[in-house]
Amino acid sequence: MSDLALSVLDLVPVRRGQHSADAIAATVALAEHADELGYRRYWLAEHHNMPSVASTNPPVLLGVLAGRTRRIRLGSGGVMLPNHAPFVVAEQFAVLEAAAPGRIDLGLGRAPGSDPVISALLRSSGHTSEVDAFPNHIRDIEALLDADGAALRLGTGEQYVVRATPAAAGRPEVWLLGSSDYSAQLAAELSLPYVFAHHFSGEGTERMLDLYRSRFVPSVSQAVPRTFLTANVVTADTDAEARALALPQLQHMARLRTGTPLTALDTVEQAAAATLTQPQQDLVDTMLGRWFVGAADDVAERLAAFAARFEVDEVMVTVGAGAHEGDPIDRTPARERTLDLLAAHLPQRMLVAA
Repeated sequence: MSDLALSVLDLVPVRRGQHSADAIAATVALAEHADELGYRRYWLAEHHNMPSVASTNPPVLLGVLAGRTRRIRLGSGGVMLPNHAPFVVAEQFAVLEAAAPGRIDLGLGRAPGSDPVISALLRSSGHTSEVDAFPNHIRDIEALLDADGAALRLGTGEQYVVRATPAAAGRPEVWLLGSSDYSAQLAAELSLPYVFAHHFSGEGTERMLDLYRSRFVPSVSQAVPRTFLTANVVTADTDAEARALALPQLQHMARLRTGTPLTALDTVEQAAAATLTQPQQDLVDTMLGRWFVGAADDVAERLAAFAARFEVDEVMVTVGAGAHEGDPIDRTPARERTLDLLAAHLPQRMLVAA
């Protein structure tokens, strides 16, 4: 596992007492820190209308991070394609690639990233990508990002060339994200690199990777299947401290899955004093068993074993550490500390650039 790399997936969490500006400032600080430590990628998820998540618009946030980082790859984890016109997505990421050449990933997903009301609002201004057209729209984006563009045949028979940017010198790397048989098979069919969302539930990972690898169709641009995995991670100096830091996010997820109205994330102190229903506590216990939570040496060892088990050379961590009452409003020191500890407890050669 000497070539294992670590990356970061961020939802830009918002805790009680924070404004969106504070949460974004904390994410910028975390991305800068990951860049300095040698992490491979920093991806931003797309979620809408959630009081605890400020990652509503990955391309805009990635533009901010491109100007604040030097070498780390930046990407979407992912852009939820049913919410957007493919041409707009291609243009956005072509601009990002021009601004940060060789550092941009375009991760595409099929889920809406919110509820049906928000999905309707996202589509109210005009046509967007329908779920059934997802495979074709992925092909469209890939063609539009190419330096030669895509050729359309008009009703008159005339050929009309469309490009995402006038003169591309490079292109973002397109990844397909998913948590189902459908996404694994589609990534294989389209010869795309694939990321299975292991951090969602921790179930079905082996089957999805086997499906993707066994059905992969080699292409000129992607000769072999390529994948990595995601994992929820919280590390600290002791197991007890790590568990306390994980509680705000764990309890929040339990409330989400039991239909409880959501708020911004609790602090560590608020989570320690919270009362959960038995079903919520059961969910917390189950998730805690699947997350990588504990002292850094133990978590680092478990992550290396996790990567070896599924034969991947990269793990993307969602850092679920909460904030204490007295922490700076525009930073989350425990998230930064998790990245520090992972870098310190894994061999430096394991934190390599792509």
